[in-house]
Parts: sequence; structure tokens; C-alpha cells
Amino acid sequence: MRNANLVLILFLFLCSPVFAQSVSTKSQLGIDPDAMDTSADPCTDFFTYSCGSWIKNNPIPPDETAWGISHKLQDDNKQILRRILEAAAAPDPARDATMQKIGDYYAACMDERAIEAAGAAPLKSALERIAMLHSKRDLAGVMAETSALFADTGLGQSALFLFSSEQDAIDSSQIIAVADQGGLGLPDRDFYLNTDTKSVELRKAYLAHVQQMFELLGENREVAAREAQTVMRIETALAKGSLTLVQRRDPRTIYHKMTRQQLQALAPSFHWNEYLAKVGLPREGSLDVSAPEFFKTLNAELEKEDLQNWKTYLRWRLVNINAPNLSSAFVDADFDFYGKTLGGAEKIEPRWKRCVESADQDLGEALGRAYVEKNFTPEAKQQVLKIVTQIEAAMQRDIESLSWMTPATKAKAQEKLHAVANKIGYPDKWRDYSALTVDRNDHLGNVLRARAFEFHRQLGKIGKPLDRGEWDMTPPTVNAYYSSQMNDINFPAGILQPPLFNPGADDASNYGDTGGTIGHELTHGFDDEGRQFDSQGNLRDWWTAADAKEFEQRASCVSDQYSQYVIIDDVKINGKLTLGEDVADLGGLMLAYMAWQGEIKGKEPQTIGGFSPEQRFFIAFGQGWCTSRRDEEMRLRATVDPHSPPNFRVNGVVSNMPEFQRAFQCKSGAAMVRQNRCRVW
Repeated sequence: MRNANLVLILFLFLCSPVFAQSVSTKSQLGIDPDAMDTSADPCTDFFTYSCGSWIKNNPIPPDETAWGISHKLQDDNKQILRRILEAAAAPDPARDATMQKIGDYYAACMDERAIEAAGAAPLKSALERIAMLHSKRDLAGVMAETSALFADTGLGQSALFLFSSEQDAIDSSQIIAVADQGGLGLPDRDFYLNTDTKSVELRKAYLAHVQQMFELLGENREVAAREAQTVMRIETALAKGSLTLVQRRDPRTIYHKMTRQQLQALAPSFHWNEYLAKVGLPREGSLDVSAPEFFKTLNAELEKEDLQNWKTYLRWRLVNINAPNLSSAFVDADFDFYGKTLGGAEKIEPRWKRCVESADQDLGEALGRAYVEKNFTPEAKQQVLKIVTQIEAAMQRDIESLSWMTPATKAKAQEKLHAVANKIGYPDKWRDYSALTVDRNDHLGNVLRARAFEFHRQLGKIGKPLDRGEWDMTPPTVNAYYSSQMNDINFPAGILQPPLFNPGADDASNYGDTGGTIGHELTHGFDDEGRQFDSQGNLRDWWTAADAKEFEQRASCVSDQYSQYVIIDDVKINGKLTLGEDVADLGGLMLAYMAWQGEIKGKEPQTIGGFSPEQRFFIAFGQGWCTSRRDEEMRLRATVDPHSPPNFRVNGVVSNMPEFQRAFQCKSGAAMVRQNRCRVW
């Protein structure tokens, strides 16, 4: 995860002498010497050398679970979006329809008095609908009728299961429905099943939280305690039937195309035809049932648990998913568990930040369009595109030079590389929100209508031509991604801002930071997951058996390396979970270095501020990851995050690069000089 510092706030920070010095330094070097701890040996711990002073001088704020250069810049980004939203929220006849929509959404979210007065009343009709269930046969109809209440697609939350649409893995030009595992209140199946002391303690805290939420819905303590036990029993059973995150990294494991009849036979106690008809799915067509064993487990639980227990479960999922948008009693209880107990945050974010995040989630391209107009120039887009093109050319040369890959596989790899689409900044066509109703006086209603809008927008794609121009991230997002089935790399404008990308900085820093990110996303097309898809995004094996074996051996080197790193206490990185990201980190920086070397070829190297160009390249890479995390956050991410912790993302990469060792004159045997260097690409 990365964040961006955005130019609209530059004037405010220039008033600070510290920031003014940073801007001046950045314009010359592209790195921040004040962030470094030069007393540390770069050959022993390059992360501390690059980031030690920044981390020491920037403690984690009380409302954050982690804090780094990227987090700080994302916070700045929210300030920009806040100003856009506040201006849009001010009554003005000159507002266009889009600005009125995002303004009214934000105004409703910020109306704490109305939200507080409503209490749990916005859930009343749904609670009554659940109470009126006459038999388990009715579950399918209720789930379909109340899909918006239970389907928070932005957070991946659901009741019973997840349902949406996706590209067909075998034929990426087609969109099909997908049913997947879900229905859990804890972040992942392993939280229910691990037996270590911390996991046991966390489950006790979760049980107490579920009980508290039932009490807020009006149950007495004794009844709420029994109902919490019911929820835990059902969710634990669903967790046992769920795939692990490592298993889900294999795309063939999560692709099972079935007819409606086959799905009904798989889980006959849930009336799929009724559910599919009520959510508006076309009568014909197949579905991808991503996790068949989960639906077998769900069916067994539907048969085992009585109707009252399922009513209890649905009431819990209803309040759990919607708690952040209810009155303060629900919001605070939700934060106490998910923010404080799970993440370690000391206090909740201020209301305006939560409303900015909600607006970005529900109206992201409408808000993003206003953001892009002021924060991402055509010139910056072209400069980034130039770096992308050079990194792709570097990968072409890299593939050609591989000694372990045969010509037949090389030809297919080049074909895939040349087919990669580059998306920079924002979509060519903006999403149309005209069908979404926003009421200035109805916050939860706006959230639910936005969920329903997105739910049906996704299902509406089924049977229609694929839109390859669509984005999965909003323009202000400080992140980037590669899509295996689209075969495209996507860099929102939010991540293409100073200091992560600075058009005025020297090439060494831009290639070391943003170039490394670009190379990272491109390498995902050829990591252990991405390599299983062809140039058109179809799940197809284009490798010879010998080349696949060579790849797996090299990938195992990376997995074995990262599996030795200790995150906290006795918790180590799960190298099988983080493999794709670790391979992309290493391959991405290697490609960025190759592209940068091509860019500066023939130019006179300049030492600036005592740092050679090569040193500035690596320092810029390291400083992009300056981050510290709370203990709770580290334990949480060790289980669910496919990315390694920031310090290992830095040290793990540079320790495999002889270019780094030459730049800092590291001697054999130093910690940043691996004797058994890993390299895939």
C-alpha cells in the first residue's frame, strides 16, 4: 500500500520550515536526507539506513494502526478530497449534477445529529423481515431482497456467501456470475481455527463484541450471550469449509464452472433459482462456484442449525456490516473491536475522514474526476508513460537474456508482455452515477443505495461485451495493481504524486520509487499466479514443463528467503502467502534499475548531496516504504496480508541485488549480501 502527497496542500506546508527544507532537498535529490539514519550501516540494515530518522520522528498517530511516509501522504490526500466535498456540499445553484451528488452524499454523512437521532431505526425494516422468516426455505428470498444490506462489496463483507460477476477465467472476453465463500465476521478463516494464545484471546474478545452488538439491538445480557455463541458456532463451521489464503493463490483452485442445476445439487438446502431470479440474473448461463467445499459446508449447516439460529446469524451480519454507518453507540463498539483490538488504534478517525473514505468508496469516479482536474497534469501522465514504456522494454530484454527459459516459452512471454495495456491516472470514460439516488438527509440510505447500485452494476455486466477500459481503483487511490485477466497495469493519479513521483526530481529517485512500483505491477503478470494466464487473460498453460520447473525452483528461493523473517515474537512471514508480492518486489526493482540505466546512458553521473546516482536510486526505493506498525497490526497482517512487512520488502530485495552491493560497497558476508541470491526475472 502506498499513499500520495498532493499539490493542493503544498502552500500550507510551505509555511513549515521543516517541510520547506524537505521540498528543497527533494527538488535536488529526489530523496530526503532528514529521513535517514546515517549512523546505521546500509550493508547491515538498509531499511533503517533509509528510514530510521523518519520513523523515530514520526510516531504512529492515535487514530492509525500504522504510519509511514505513504500513510502521511494519504492523510494529506484526504484533506484535498475533503475540500472538494465541502465545496460541493455548500448549496450552490451553479453546481452540476455530479458535484451536487457527491456534495449531498458528504453532507448526509457529516450530519451526526440526524444519524444519532436515528439510532438503529434504519435497520428496523430489515430486522422485521428477518423476524418474519417462516422457514429456512425463505432464506434465499430474504438474502436477495436485502442484498444491499448484506453485501458491502467495498469491504468484501457478506452474509452466507459472496455473489458478484467476474471475467470467465477460461474465456476472459466473457462475464459470468461468481459465488464465493464468505459470511465471516473475523478477517479470515484462520482466526477461528488457530490455537495459539493470541488467537484464543482474540476469539474471546470477538465473542464479547458480538454479544455487545446484540445488546445494542435491545437484547438482555443473557440472551445476547447465547446468541453470540450461536454466531460463533456457525461462523466457525463456515470457516472450516473455507479455502486458506494460500490455497486461493492458485487460480485453478478457485475456478469451478457450473450450471444452475449443478449448484443446486451442490447446496440443495438453499433455493438458488429463487435467489438468482430475485437478484436479476439472466435465466441462462453458467456460474463460477469458486469454493465448492464451502457451499457443501454451508448446506450442511443449513440442514443442521434451526431457523431461529439462522435468524440470529442474519441479525448479527446485518448489524455487523452496517455498524459504521449507524449511531455512535454502534460505531464506537465496532471500532473498539475492529480498530482497537484487531488493529491497535487508540482512537477512531474523525468523522470527516470516515466520510471522505465512504464517498470515495461509493462515488469514487465522480469524486475522482474532480480530483484529477486539479492534481494530475497531462505532462505528468506522459512522463509516467515514458517510464512505463522503458520498463516494459527492459523486461523484453530481460526475457530475451534468460538462460533458464526455452525459446518457445520466451516467445509466449514476449507475446504477453506486448499485449499488456497501460492505464495511467484515470479512466478514459468516467462512470455514470445518474441512476444512483442520493438524499442529503439519509446517510445510511445513501450507502445502501450505492451498494445496490454497485451490486446490480456488476451483475449487469453478465452477457455483455467486456469493457477493458474499466478500473478497479478510484483515481485518488494511493495504490496500483495488475489484473491477470485484463492483462493490464493500473496506476491511479493518487500514487503518481510527490514525493512518490516527482516530475522535478532527478531520474534516479523517480525510477527507484515509482519505477520500482511500475516494475512490480508488470512483474505480477509473470509471478506464480500471473504466469498462468496468457496474453488475452485466459487461464491457459503456455509454459513447457521444463520451464515451469525452472520457474518454481527460482520462486522457491524467494519463498524460502522470506519465510525466515520474523515479524513479531515468534511469528514469521508466510512465504507461500507473500510469494507473488515478493517476486514482484524483486523483479520490479531489477527492471526499474535496468530501465534507469538505459535512460542515463551517455550522461555524466552526478554526485548530489554526497550520494551517487546509484545510491539515490536505492535510497528512493527504501524511503518509499518508511513505515512503522502497531503490534496488533503486525499480527493481523501476518495472517491475511499477501505483502511482506515494509522493512523486509526493502531489505529482502536489495540483499539479492549485486547492483546494490556495488553502490554501497558492501562486503561479502554482510547482512545485505545474500550468498544464495534469488532471482526469477
